[in-house]
Amino acid sequence: MMIIPYIPWLIAVLTLIAVICIVIVSWKNGISPMPTSRPVRQVVIQEVNRIPGYADIMEAGSGWGTLGMDVVKHCPGKRLTGIENSLIPLWASQWMTWLSTGLHRAGALIGTGRGGQRNSFKGRLRFIRGNIYTCSYAHADGVICYLFPGAMTRLADKFKRELPPGARVISVCFALPGKEPLRTITCRDALRTKVYVYAF
Repeated sequence: MMIIPYIPWLIAVLTLIAVICIVIVSWKNGISPMPTSRPVRQVVIQEVNRIPGYADIMEAGSGWGTLGMDVVKHCPGKRLTGIENSLIPLWASQWMTWLSTGLHRAGALIGTGRGGQRNSFKGRLRFIRGNIYTCSYAHADGVICYLFPGAMTRLADKFKRELPPGARVISVCFALPGKEPLRTITCRDALRTKVYVYAF
């Protein structure tokens, strides 16, 4: 039982390492993983639901995965792939997806009515490690972004080259330079966040 006194120290060291990793990757990326407020998530969900039929959505810079999970939960027929290069938020989002899928399966088995396919993430949501500037958007029916101006500038030409006709880009806070939005929605959050929707 000599290890028990060291557990708090081990937790503290692991937490410090995780924070340092997030800070380093955030510094390299130019932005840290930011959670999306509820009013902004609702607007993004509304815009994703405007994409007709079954659709493949990519989230460029998925962070902690909360936006992607909400989109899949409230957008029937949509599949989402979150691209993230910061390991700690990526692992957190993968773990939450795995946990949620397991809870839905367990709910179906015990008959609580909360299980089943309707809101299940299984086969509809995945988070992968990748670079938003080098991954392909050629098969995306929509792309969700909550990035920063420099990233939007770098992605503008890539979207123009790779996105199929009719694809949508839904950008939280930051506009795509040189592209006129289809519509701009001002959210009802404290910051009056703008969501830009583009058609390609």
